[in-house]
Amino acid sequence: MSTTHVPDPLAEIRDDFLELPEDERLQLLLEFSNELPEVSEEVANHPEMYERVAECQSPVYIYVEVHDDVVTMHATAPAEAPTTRGFASILVQGISGLTADEVLAIPDDYPQSIGLTRAVSPLRIGGMTGMLMRVKRQVTQKR
Repeated sequence: MSTTHVPDPLAEIRDDFLELPEDERLQLLLEFSNELPEVSEEVANHPEMYERVAECQSPVYIYVEVHDDVVTMHATAPAEAPTTRGFASILVQGISGLTADEVLAIPDDYPQSIGLTRAVSPLRIGGMTGMLMRVKRQVTQKR
């Protein structure tokens, strides 16, 4: 498991999960689900800007902005998909405000490092990995 080059916000989130007993980690994920920031009105009014994350069973859409080398991630995920919504929230909160280089340096296996691999299905972890890969690709295209 890679723990190098994890930006501080994502490292703190990972540590919050790992400090909890395994049976309490899903509760923290549900808390993140409730904290997914609303997308800005500008983004909400232009759904064509979003990219669907095909790896997710639920309809998850992301959009990444890069202004002055600072990344802002936007994501939507349905309330009835709290696990997926939680993963999107972790990434939005952990990535927004980072530089493009910091985002690109996030280890691809970050989703496996937060201690949820036994609590949620590999398919769901794969969905979070898909979100991260799409974020990195959008950052690369927009920098």
